[in-house]
Amino acid sequence: MFMSRLPANAQRQACRAAASFLTAALVIGATFSAGAQTNDRPAAARPGVQITTLTNRLRVEINGQLFTEYYYANVPRPFCYPLLGPGGLPMTRNYPMQSPEGEEHDHLHHRSFWFAHGLVNGLNFWTEQAPFGLQVHQRFTAVESGADSGVIKSTNNWVASDGRVVCTDDRVLRIYARPDNERVFDFEITLHAGEQPLVLGDTKEGTLGIRIAESMRLTKPVPKGSKKGPPGDGHIINSEGDRDAAAWGKRAEWVDYVGPVAGKTAGIAIFDHPANPHHPPWWHARDYGLLAANPVGQHDFENLPNHEAGNLVIPARQSVTFRYRIYLHEGDATQACVAERFHDYALPTK
Repeated sequence: MFMSRLPANAQRQACRAAASFLTAALVIGATFSAGAQTNDRPAAARPGVQITTLTNRLRVEINGQLFTEYYYANVPRPFCYPLLGPGGLPMTRNYPMQSPEGEEHDHLHHRSFWFAHGLVNGLNFWTEQAPFGLQVHQRFTAVESGADSGVIKSTNNWVASDGRVVCTDDRVLRIYARPDNERVFDFEITLHAGEQPLVLGDTKEGTLGIRIAESMRLTKPVPKGSKKGPPGDGHIINSEGDRDAAAWGKRAEWVDYVGPVAGKTAGIAIFDHPANPHHPPWWHARDYGLLAANPVGQHDFENLPNHEAGNLVIPARQSVTFRYRIYLHEGDATQACVAERFHDYALPTK
């Protein structure tokens, strides 16, 4: 059994006090249907979460400040960019959406925040190296602003390079109106098999991914002519106490990637919901800045001879749902009460 390690008593009491307030604030479904504005300019500053429809994306603001934009049109797969954390800190890499100096231009498919997988019925939906599949947006079923939270619901087709629809999904982004020292959102996706079983194959290439800001990396970018970058200023910690490089490929309920951003310490934690298949997942947590929760990477991460050890099979015309919470915070995992916040998510008080 996996049990997240909780902080020491004094810190735990402070975390519990904060958690009791948070539980009341993060009420699922606490939105009003204000609809979405439609123009190419940001919405006027309003309290709560305001979602505005732009040409190829949705703009999400919290209390009048940009949080992220959800790109869905003419892209390999939907993604959120940027992710702005406490105080507006940019907490994900800009490439390939932009090409600023000082960022490595590796892994074209690492687009800030996304969901994809490298073996879906044997097909590649993770990278952008041909042949690869696309996630094609079909429609929004809800776009709602709200005083407590905002919601984006959409349906998408997973289309192979030959045009076949391999599966479909319904996904939900719920963004909470939190104080400026943190950002919290939930991501839920339901994959639907068609007339044939749907197989999420055992590979390390997946699945819920974030590419963190370059300054937060465990290792710095590789200098020209070198094979490995020098040590960076970032750190990785998981629910089992594994740190830094030791966290790669390990199973854990949550992982937090912490490092400096614009002179301040901040972190991004991913929480895997206990109801998810194969919980707790394996983690593709890399020193160069990738943080990905992978529910089916068993043979790669545990070096098993059976390449199908972690396969997840969804029978024909059935579905599977994955749920996650993303917590962008100030300070390190202890200061931000990450373990306590996971428990509040996984086992909310009633």
